[in-house]
Amino acid sequence: MTTHTPTHVIVLFGGESAEHDVSCVTAAHVLRALDPTKYHISAIGITRDGKWNLATQAMADLKRGPEHIGEKLSTEGEPTSISVLVGDSRVEARTVVFPLLHGPLGEDGTIQGLLELANIAFVGTGVLGSAVSMDKGVAKQVLHANGIPQPQYISLREAHVNDASLKHAIDTLGLPLFVKPANMGSSVGVSKAKNAAELKAAAAQALKYDEWIVIEEAISGREIEVAVLGNIDARASTPGEIVPGNEFYDYEDKYITDGAQLVIPADLSADEIEAVQKLAIVIFHTLRAEGMARVDFFYEKDGRGFLCNEINTIPGFTPISMYPKLWQASGLSYRELLDELIALAIDRHSRRRRNTAR
Repeated sequence: MTTHTPTHVIVLFGGESAEHDVSCVTAAHVLRALDPTKYHISAIGITRDGKWNLATQAMADLKRGPEHIGEKLSTEGEPTSISVLVGDSRVEARTVVFPLLHGPLGEDGTIQGLLELANIAFVGTGVLGSAVSMDKGVAKQVLHANGIPQPQYISLREAHVNDASLKHAIDTLGLPLFVKPANMGSSVGVSKAKNAAELKAAAAQALKYDEWIVIEEAISGREIEVAVLGNIDARASTPGEIVPGNEFYDYEDKYITDGAQLVIPADLSADEIEAVQKLAIVIFHTLRAEGMARVDFFYEKDGRGFLCNEINTIPGFTPISMYPKLWQASGLSYRELLDELIALAIDRHSRRRRNTAR
């Protein structure tokens, strides 16, 4: 009688970006939800200065039972690396890394490239899709080339951010405007500018996080979000709506005050639901996403309809995060969602290796 070796799931969290704390909270909830009877589970934390540690506190808590995992994981612990835990990845082919690294050096294709080179399966989008989706300026160019509706925008590199280029943005896009770092998430570094002085300050704030910024027209419309799940055959969840507690859905609203209202399902007609679900899947495939993504829209009911705001290829899994909530409303539990994502990772890895191994 052969015994089944459980899949080794490595939860990778923390990281060097400004979204380090969000990642540590997300990872705690994923660890709590993973089925310990189905998986051998490890947790690796990456500190703010880039050191890789076996998260000893999280591992000790896991031995006592997932319910003992705290609200936020610590990245401190025993120095390690992926290679130490995996060993010879050609032998242990059932290892899957679950990268929960929001923002740069985690969501942008860097970790994904490392895992591809190490021949290790991982949850989510690959190198190209991660890099393109993370960079809002590049993603918008790709969406524009494919005729996908979105707000008007201007993308600027730091060297070209000056009084003349900011005036051009106002003349072209009008006021108010939103300014974002091109490579960041969780609304970190995002500001709303109502005049020229505020636009200059908003650009300076965004440039603290990236050398590229995106300036967008402000949209007066509803904020609709759709979760997408799958590889080649992706499916979309029921849509949800964000009703911000602050002037816009900022970092504080998302993770500190919990002031935003999450309306699930969104109050949309059957035709509107079908339209935004189809558009979400088109965007998912256009930007080469795989596994999972949350696609965010603005909805101008009496104007341009659904406009793509952005795609997030490693959406949050905190208790107040939209991605798992949308799938729960669509009939897929938190634990079932994680199981499917791990299965999708194994499927994607075997398919990729057939194409790259010669």
